[in-house]
Amino acid sequence: MLDFGREICGQLAAAEQLEWLVTNGIGGYASGTVAGTLTRRYHGLLVAALQPPVGRTLLVTKLDETATYDGRTYPLFANRWADGQIEPHGFHHLERFHLEGTTPVWTYAFADALLEKRIWMEHSANTTYVRYNLRRGNQPLTLAIKVLFNYRDHHANTHAGDRQMRVEPASNGLRVTAFEDAVSFYLLSDRAEATPQHTWYRDFFLSQEAYRGLDALDDNLYAGHLRAVLHPSESLTIAASTDAAPNLDGQSAYAERRAYEEQLLAQSDVPGGSTTLSGSTTLSEPKEGHTEIPAWVRHLILAADQFIVRRALPDDPDGRSVIAGYPWFGDWGRDTMISLPGLALVTGRLDVATRILRTFVHFVDQGMLPNRFPDAGETPEYNTVDATLWYFEAIRAYHAAIGDDALLRDLFPVLQDIVEWHVRGTRYGIHVDPADGLLYAGKPGVQLTWMDAKVGGWVVTPRIGKPVEVNALWYNALCSLSAFAHRLRKPADRYETLAGQARSGFARFWNEDVGYCADVIDGPDGDDSALRPNQLLAVSLPHSPLDARQQRAVVDVCARHLLTSHGLRSLAPEDPAYVGHYGGDQRGRDAAYHQGTVWGWLIGPFIIAHLRVYGDPESARSFLEPFIHHLADHGVGSVSEIFEGDPPFTPRGSIAQAWSVAELLRAWWETTMG
Repeated sequence: MLDFGREICGQLAAAEQLEWLVTNGIGGYASGTVAGTLTRRYHGLLVAALQPPVGRTLLVTKLDETATYDGRTYPLFANRWADGQIEPHGFHHLERFHLEGTTPVWTYAFADALLEKRIWMEHSANTTYVRYNLRRGNQPLTLAIKVLFNYRDHHANTHAGDRQMRVEPASNGLRVTAFEDAVSFYLLSDRAEATPQHTWYRDFFLSQEAYRGLDALDDNLYAGHLRAVLHPSESLTIAASTDAAPNLDGQSAYAERRAYEEQLLAQSDVPGGSTTLSGSTTLSEPKEGHTEIPAWVRHLILAADQFIVRRALPDDPDGRSVIAGYPWFGDWGRDTMISLPGLALVTGRLDVATRILRTFVHFVDQGMLPNRFPDAGETPEYNTVDATLWYFEAIRAYHAAIGDDALLRDLFPVLQDIVEWHVRGTRYGIHVDPADGLLYAGKPGVQLTWMDAKVGGWVVTPRIGKPVEVNALWYNALCSLSAFAHRLRKPADRYETLAGQARSGFARFWNEDVGYCADVIDGPDGDDSALRPNQLLAVSLPHSPLDARQQRAVVDVCARHLLTSHGLRSLAPEDPAYVGHYGGDQRGRDAAYHQGTVWGWLIGPFIIAHLRVYGDPESARSFLEPFIHHLADHGVGSVSEIFEGDPPFTPRGSIAQAWSVAELLRAWWETTMG
């Protein structure tokens, strides 16, 4: 499934549409195209997290390799320049590309020689490995490698001018210092001869940045040359690292990576039976029988790990968070809590789930969780109304899975305080309306819900008032807190009363004439009856404020108008504001972001809601099938952030999105193991 031959590898248009990703568990990553061309500013061999999990900085861009074999020279790389020229065409020698776990593997063939290349990162270190193995041949092969360096924020571009870097010999390779006080980094090898260089290669053309309406030209420094001779069956290992002495034994370093991934799979290989994340049984209970985990699910389990990162705290250096997506997202509160059940509970990583929930309690402020942690490590931003409510659901799912009363007891006072802040009012006008028990949120110029696109001062979908999914989450949170109180033998009357008021008030969302819920009520211009997928949460969450007839009607109308092969549209195509194409400059993209664009993560709530109203696990699970094929598209081995609203639903946005992967895993779990 994740294995491509010359039918893809030899076709530039196809091979550079496929992107690969490896990560290190602290926010750093490496990424590029199968063809080897740079198409994004985020493509690089070592994008180090200098302030884990943020401060991500491009240090080593790429290796341009040339092989000499039997007297002939074969370039193995490709670059696109500002004039549109591709030079050279190294992908013509690419016979195969596949994934081993999450490790990308290229196989180059020329004459009777077969050369393999693997790229992976060391877990918890800003170190990327590249290992070449001459698998076949009847004589030696010489590799000459130009190393291209940089030193810039991964969101930026380099226009070097006369900029100078210090490149100097180091034990086993080269040491690079971009400027005074910069973090030095290294390009090291187990056997290659390294020679410092200093020539700027200017005007690499980044086609995806051009498509996004952004600066599409970038400069990279040719700062080192490596040369090595490989005999048949011999290997060459190169390490790009902020560590002056990484392990240069490529075989053992790769064995560590493979062992790490095997452990991830072993953790997730839990017994089958009646276990469900929404039930009261626990994942640790032994069950009779065993449900075989499909290969595509096992791969998603490995992909899930790419988003889990360390976020050290003063009193807990082993804190955890979730990168929302690669390559450009940091860790976001909302995305973390939505993703937690799929990333950490389905995969059996209960310790990670615990650490995430405990980490975020440190950031609760005025009854709110942060929306996001800025890339440069500044103060967290709290412009979200739903992240905090998703925190309740993440805790509920965690407790339903393993019954950890100790954690529940520790967090209970914080949850109580959050509710009180919401009742009396907190930032951005967030407060409970005593007239109907519903949660109101919003002020001009601020985006608070997950539909959060903003360009300058323009909030595309402001949704000021009482959004439907926010109040579904509010009701669910109150019901959950009441259940927590009973579990801990604490008073629950207040939360039951608030939940009753919210349930009664929620009836105001239902529009009998159209047979579905309004998206927002009591907004500045009245009610917004646009058909959007947000109402699905009023069905998919464990505690629903809708009756059975209404639940089924919501699922049916979303299926007819919003469902696609890869998720749900954010707005019905019949709406005059619908935009079916996603592209162009930032204004054009953000104008479409929540106005018809398909979101992969929404397939989770849809499948769970479908299962709830129809009770047919096999039918509900069938909606996952198109995603199996999608794993071989866009970000190979992962799930995209978004897709265009019009067929053929072309993948767009980030190549790997946490909640997209997480919700596929959760939906599979609930329809298979539940």
